[in-house]
Amino acid sequence: MHITANFDAGNIDVINTDDKNDIQLAICPDVGGEFFQWFNFRLSGQIGEQYVLNILNAGEASYLEGWENYQAVASYDRQHWFRLPTSYKEGKLTIVAELECETIQIAYFAPYSYERHQDLLAAVQVHPLVTLEHLGETLDKRDLTLVKIGDGATHKRNIWITARQHPGETMAEWLVEGLLYSLLDSDNATGKQLLDKANFYIVPNMNPDGSVRGHLRTNAVGTNLNREWQSPSLDKSPEVFHVIHKMEATGVDLFYDVHGDEALPYVFLAGSQGTPSYSDRLAGLRDRFSDVLKLASADFQSEFGYEIDAPSEANMTVATNWVAERFDCLANTLEMPFKDNDNLPDEEMGWSPERSIKLGEASLIAMLAVVDDLR
Repeated sequence: MHITANFDAGNIDVINTDDKNDIQLAICPDVGGEFFQWFNFRLSGQIGEQYVLNILNAGEASYLEGWENYQAVASYDRQHWFRLPTSYKEGKLTIVAELECETIQIAYFAPYSYERHQDLLAAVQVHPLVTLEHLGETLDKRDLTLVKIGDGATHKRNIWITARQHPGETMAEWLVEGLLYSLLDSDNATGKQLLDKANFYIVPNMNPDGSVRGHLRTNAVGTNLNREWQSPSLDKSPEVFHVIHKMEATGVDLFYDVHGDEALPYVFLAGSQGTPSYSDRLAGLRDRFSDVLKLASADFQSEFGYEIDAPSEANMTVATNWVAERFDCLANTLEMPFKDNDNLPDEEMGWSPERSIKLGEASLIAMLAVVDDLR
């Protein structure tokens, strides 16, 4: 029996493998030690054998509510991801795997690899309306790439979409994949009409360093990018610095920042209601966007979510709040679960890449519903 995390986005520390009924593991923290919850490793053993994996430091993880009713994901072919029996008790996360093949990959959520990220960029660049722009380098010298879609006409609205500020929230890039392919599909009337009305600026992965390193929430030097928008720096948060620089050049009429939430088993929006200049105009746009997204996807709901900030009490270091205030635009954070979606549960799959992709497609319908009134 062998366990390894020596691959892209891998994260596990192997403590003891002497007993297949008590394999002892630990999650490695992000750089800086403030955050950890993401794990991703491969187990090789004998077909038909059952293995009991105990993550001993789960009780010290960043979001303990994230373990409640949580089931780890697994795959034999790295394409189809399903859930494994998982329990949390007395600070220990226990995962049970009975092997149907010799090697199984087990993760916190279905990984979106850096190689798949590169494949996505390569696939969309062949479309005549797509241009890939190099915004700058990350601290690990990786490319920060912007997908520009449209002719840049000044009369069109400018829609910005960012994903994976928090690298372990891989469902965000799965959503962007679905949104991109749907938007560029010549048979998709919604996408065609949107491209007649808007230019799109999409960063599929805001944090490639953290993604490859197997971090939950931070970049190569331990910076939480979604707390950097008020004062980013090239030393700590070049990813945000470069995106803001480009936003200033294009303007922003709609901002969609895509995330995952460890604790809440729902799909929901978090808006900019607490920003100083939040207005009736923005409130109306937000309500319309939410109502249409609810019709477009039964996975989305508006009853459960984060507590709404009081007027002028928003944290302005957060992307949605900063962008909304700077550009007086409709800005939302979309959150998806790591667990199942209690709004529409699926015992075998839980929330999944496939459902994230479909939600990306549905998001275009909500964007079309508001695009004419964004400014």
